Amino acid sequence: MSERGDLSKWALLSVAAAVVTISLKTYAWWITGSVGLLSDAAESVVNLVAAAGAFIALKVAARPSDDDHNFGHTKSEYFSAVVEGVMIVVAAGVILYTAVERLINPQELEAVGIGLLISVGATVVNGLVAWKLITVGRAHRSMSLEADGKHLLTDVWTTVGVIGGVALVGITGWPPLDSLVAMAVAVNIILVGWRLVRDSTMGLMDTVIPESERDAVDEVLDQFRGDGVDFHDVRTREAGHMRFVQMHMLVPGTWTVQQAHDLVEEVEAALHDAVDDLRPTIHLEPIDDPRSYEPWRR
Repeated sequence: MSERGDLSKWALLSVAAAVVTISLKTYAWWITGSVGLLSDAAESVVNLVAAAGAFIALKVAARPSDDDHNFGHTKSEYFSAVVEGVMIVVAAGVILYTAVERLINPQELEAVGIGLLISVGATVVNGLVAWKLITVGRAHRSMSLEADGKHLLTDVWTTVGVIGGVALVGITGWPPLDSLVAMAVAVNIILVGWRLVRDSTMGLMDTVIPESERDAVDEVLDQFRGDGVDFHDVRTREAGHMRFVQMHMLVPGTWTVQQAHDLVEEVEAALHDAVDDLRPTIHLEPIDDPRSYEPWRR
């Protein structure tokens, strides 16, 4: 079974990256006057808020179970991702407003070359941090880290688009293109925010575990089926990085409690080996009793 521990240190890496990129992108906007670069800087402000939220959520998620939270605090990561999604949409609204205003009142850009070079540096920082966060998030099934990493990766592509748009403004001398690029950035940001909110709220609704992990559970149960042993009404859910499975295990009614208990221990051990961070709940029933085949009460 994997050891997860406190992952909040990785969120601090995201905070540091956001501070660096905000500084670089804001300076790039200040020397060029590009609303496209301003929109890029605004998204980095959202990155900072989101990274701070992820840090808090991961700190909470690392807390052990207590009297008020018997199953732990892992769902706190979903709240962080929801907040990040909402913040992204708010930032997109600000960008759209600024872009429309600049489209109505065009402005010539200055020092485009230096501004774009600074933005490239910020993009490299975001790209490296995004790759690390996504890697760690997937390895530990952390919704907060993976969402933060994907957001930063989106920021990378956003910046690439902005750099291309601003470069074209410098080449063509057509200022409205700067505003159009900012609008495209805003639309892309809204889509990313919507996906984050959607995925996070689905997690709060106790969705089933991923299909690959359910297949692993079924493979384990198939190993123990036979000789009067069977399983039914298998149900799963996920909460952050934790996985939960409950089932009925049917055994011969003539078995002793010790025999049934020993088999439960074997099944649980095999399930733990097959799926990391899995918490099984097994209800024993006699296989010859018709009542044993009734589903869990809803």
